[in-house]
Amino acid sequence: MKQRRTISIVAGTCLILSLAAASVVLHHADKVRPQATLDEVLFLNSPKVIKRASLGYDGLVACIYWTRAVQYFGSRHQTYAASYNLLAPLLEITTHLDPKLVVAYEFGSSFLASKPPHGAGQPERAIELMEYGIQNNAGNWKLYYDLGFVYYMELKDYKKAADAFERGSHVPNAHPFLKVLAAQMAQHAGEYQTARMMWSATYQTSQDHQIRENAVEHLRALRVDEDVEHLQEAVTRYRERTGHLPASMAELAAAEGLHGIPTDPDGHPYKLTPEGRIEVRVPDDFPFATNGLPPGYQPQPKFHEHF
Repeated sequence: MKQRRTISIVAGTCLILSLAAASVVLHHADKVRPQATLDEVLFLNSPKVIKRASLGYDGLVACIYWTRAVQYFGSRHQTYAASYNLLAPLLEITTHLDPKLVVAYEFGSSFLASKPPHGAGQPERAIELMEYGIQNNAGNWKLYYDLGFVYYMELKDYKKAADAFERGSHVPNAHPFLKVLAAQMAQHAGEYQTARMMWSATYQTSQDHQIRENAVEHLRALRVDEDVEHLQEAVTRYRERTGHLPASMAELAAAEGLHGIPTDPDGHPYKLTPEGRIEVRVPDDFPFATNGLPPGYQPQPKFHEHF
């Protein structure tokens, strides 16, 4: 018994020292080569091998890998990277080491599913991650919501989104809006209306500051997209009636019977270009908007942003 205890103590001490050393080395590598993708430090990518090597300290090692996943995503997100090759393996290792680490599924699905530069653009991997999370946390209705969210937002698969929301609605203490969302998906409801409902639900049900902030930015972008679409339709109507484009936004607003010049969520008037395009004045203020962006617009890297 004493010998076994001694071996356990020695093994545990070695593990802790190894993890500490690894942390120092990785920190130094990040400082020396801040643009590195971490390809050179992910020596093992097999969750099973890493689980065996953790010597029973699965939770501790899972936290380390989760930290690395967040750091990896954050470093690439800040520079609007086009690829996130290590993100899925890091998340898979994390969740296989600790299948109950719900935050890794909630954030991980968002990290994986969103299109570059805001994410990895791998919705299928996000779905695999969420299904694994549901398998190990079947009583957490929010995971079903996140799964349906990916199906709807990224894949436009209304049937599977409805199925995910319906499954989640049967979980004890599930929020009632899951049944509403399932019905909306089944009816193929208007895109803006449904998207607004989903982002509002995300904001209302999450206690995490970053998730809520992300939801607010998407809601702002939705308003811009809808405003620009309606104004662009107004430009088309004006040209069909008159045979020429409106000379100014004021002229367009008057022709449409609008009370004043339309403004974006920050109060800046929308711009009408000589070519008849409706654009926002400060596109960097709406990183998730898809309408109203100048031709060839590229978002500016946020080097001082912390995810």
